Amino acid sequence: MEHFHFDQLIYPPCLQVGDTIGIIAPSAGLAGLFPHRAEQGARMLEEMGFHVRFSSHARDCDGWAASSAENRAKDIHDMFTSEDVSAIICAIGGNHSNQVLKYLDFDLIKNHPKIFLGYSDITVLHYAFASQANLRTYYGPCLISEFGEHPSVLPYTEASFKKTLMNRGPVGEIEAPTEWTDEFLDWFNKEDTKGPRKMNPHHGYEWWRSGNASGPLWGGTIPSINHLAGTKYWVDPTDTIFFIDIPEGGPGEYMPQSELDSYLADLDNLGVFKSIGGLIIGRPYRYGENEIKVLRSMVDQYTNHYNYPILYNAAIGHTSPIITAPLGSNARIDSSANLFKLL
Repeated sequence: MEHFHFDQLIYPPCLQVGDTIGIIAPSAGLAGLFPHRAEQGARMLEEMGFHVRFSSHARDCDGWAASSAENRAKDIHDMFTSEDVSAIICAIGGNHSNQVLKYLDFDLIKNHPKIFLGYSDITVLHYAFASQANLRTYYGPCLISEFGEHPSVLPYTEASFKKTLMNRGPVGEIEAPTEWTDEFLDWFNKEDTKGPRKMNPHHGYEWWRSGNASGPLWGGTIPSINHLAGTKYWVDPTDTIFFIDIPEGGPGEYMPQSELDSYLADLDNLGVFKSIGGLIIGRPYRYGENEIKVLRSMVDQYTNHYNYPILYNAAIGHTSPIITAPLGSNARIDSSANLFKLL
């Protein structure tokens, strides 16, 4: 394949009320494990005016993955080639999307461009679709984690989803939400159905290093980014506004910071921190004040030789609510204006 350029990414057609959204499970089989979340997510999308269709294996649960890698790849192909499906939303992430890559027909995907949305381990597919199929994809909510929220999808998440996917114009300024939550309610016991999660006031963006920068928005979840190092699916992040999404370490638990440190070292060894034009760090899952202080120290350790701006506390990835972001689109961050903008 010729050298990858962000400006060559294909924009899929916009989403419209009445369109059908296809649901796939390219990694974990949690839609099958928690059917009440899948049903609630589908209900929310239908209330927003869309039709919902689950792929053949979206509600399977086979060990730590939804189904075999071949079946999960077939579901992806089916949704891209189905003429009645306008957008594809992942049920949830996991840690095994990398298993499907060798079974994917990227020419098929390139010839049937449509909206593809997800986060977490779906990072792997975002990289692969960009580098191998020139498709612009979207980093944002999944079916059971965000649309499956009880009693309804969070308003900020819904508004960003609609603004990004239902309009052709620039997304514009990304304002911080007024509130956020990382309260853990056990889905196994259906504690999540007993009432809304407790919200906390959001104190806005924090600038861990001042400055301003523009460039394509790129990044993803650790350690999913790391899975692709050295593969043909890797996307060179040079001059990007690079974001890092820090996931959970287990149900209701934050990722151990010793593990996070090793993943950041991977990115450092790959030259990521040296090559990027700016850095955004999403609010990490269930981090308290002490963990945030340690995180800031780690980030400074890996970036203190560089002078690009660093924005912390963005509503991207493993926090609630979250934005829907078009990957590869031109972004600008500016500490003096407290600005995060998609141009």
